[in-house]
Amino acid sequence: MRDSGADNELKRVFAAKQVRQKAGEPLGPQMIDFFHQSVRKRQGKFSQIADAWGKLVPQTLSEHCALESFSRGTLIVLVDSASHLYELKQLLLAGLQQQLLLACKAGGLRKISLKPGRWYESAEGQPQKLRFD
Repeated sequence: MRDSGADNELKRVFAAKQVRQKAGEPLGPQMIDFFHQSVRKRQGKFSQIADAWGKLVPQTLSEHCALESFSRGTLIVLVDSASHLYELKQLLLAGLQQQLLLACKAGGLRKISLKPGRWYESAEGQPQKLRFD
């Protein structure tokens, strides 16, 4: 049997070694504020641009493009091959860019930048799989 002095000493050492964590603030209200300030505003502008893109760009060409980002009035579009990049560039120069800029003026679109790249993984004979980098 242990004596009460040793038990008290063990309790004191145990209590001293315990890390007391303060209860944090609830995360929910901060996440809601973040959503309202960042996500909703950007999503509203980006969805307007995506709708206009879907209406004005031919479907056969749109399948080979992905709207990558929208920042400071510049829309960056990924195009999966050089031939589609050239074709889209020609369409933009032929007046499609002006139509998109006018349709998305309220969304703040001022420039469209094309860059080669893929947003999917593909193998011969396999369906395309989205890639998340």
